[in-house]
Order: sequence, then C-alpha cells, then structure tokens
Amino acid sequence: MIFKDIFKSGYDYQSLAWQPFRSGVEIYKLYDSDRGASAALLKYEAGAKVPHHTHSGYEHIFILKGTQADRNGTYEVGTLVINDPTTDHDVQSMDGCIVLIIWERPVVIEE
Repeated sequence: MIFKDIFKSGYDYQSLAWQPFRSGVEIYKLYDSDRGASAALLKYEAGAKVPHHTHSGYEHIFILKGTQADRNGTYEVGTLVINDPTTDHDVQSMDGCIVLIIWERPVVIEE
C-alpha cells in the first residue's frame, strides 16, 4: 500500500474510507498483523477523546494535522510521540486532528 504525499500539507484525508472508532474519533486502518502490530490514521473531531488506556507495546504517534494532547503536553503538526510499553494515558484533541498511529501490540482501553 502506497500513500503518496500523505505527509504534505493539503493532503486530502477526507477521501479515505474512515470507519467509527470511538465517539468523535474515526479510524482508517493501514494494516493489522497476527502478531498484534498495527497502524492506522485516526481523525479526531474537535473536543474528541480516547479514554484512558495502557500500552502493552510501543506506540508511535505522528501528528499530521491539528493538535493532540495528553497529560504530558499538547503536540502540534510534525510532532512524533513515542509511548513506552506499560505506560498509560488518555488522549484528546480540542481543535480536532489527524494522526498516524503505530502500535507494536494492542492497547487495553478502560471504559
């Protein structure tokens, strides 16, 4: 699968086949593996949140559009966030955002 220009300003993310993920958050899956690794784009509406969750492996988040925040700070376009295994947090976007997210292993969401 090839995504030309996905990191360039002005990429047409709306043309992707987004699916519901959480309230106010949609997902476009890039891949899933039988070993637990996966990657996706997540699109947050303004004010949307992903509830508290724990990482069983590394999580890499690259902010493509807008801003995303957790208890450690607010992350703008171009920021790469790496969460270590066993870390936990909740995530929100006050103004909406699109992120590339890569999971080494599935996360455990506490709802």
